[in-house]
Amino acid sequence: MNIERVRLHMRTIAAVILGVLLLALAGVTIIDVVGRYLFARPLSGGKELTELLVMGVVFAGLPAITLDDGHVTADLFTQRFSDQGLNIQLFLARLLSGAALLIGGWQLWAYGARIASYGQTTLYLRIPLGPVAYAAATICMVSGVMVLLMALFRASRAS
Repeated sequence: MNIERVRLHMRTIAAVILGVLLLALAGVTIIDVVGRYLFARPLSGGKELTELLVMGVVFAGLPAITLDDGHVTADLFTQRFSDQGLNIQLFLARLLSGAALLIGGWQLWAYGARIASYGQTTLYLRIPLGPVAYAAATICMVSGVMVLLMALFRASRAS
């Protein structure tokens, strides 16, 4: 199996997960708004669920962004690069993105360990936040490894 097929399958998985999270977010929002304005009874813990789902959407989207080479880049000078120059620029951008994602994941893991050590939870629903931080850190680190592998295997620029 070549890297482009793996990339396509991973994008599909990320898209399905994002779709489920966005539907859940829409459902929580609809239930909360209808309950609040029609029945004067908002969804218990709706704000916490919304915050966690938004965080889930952001971090679940990270692998998709990585696979699509969608990280922010500044193309001030690259319009004049040759094909070889563009390939070097892509390689370096992937290396920097991978390093940033791995460092961010490491810091999120350390933060997760800190908040897990004193058992921090959400206020209303008492959802433990340590595992949430660990999940975000894992996704961040996996995305970092993915972008580094794309650099090392010289995967083509996403179209």
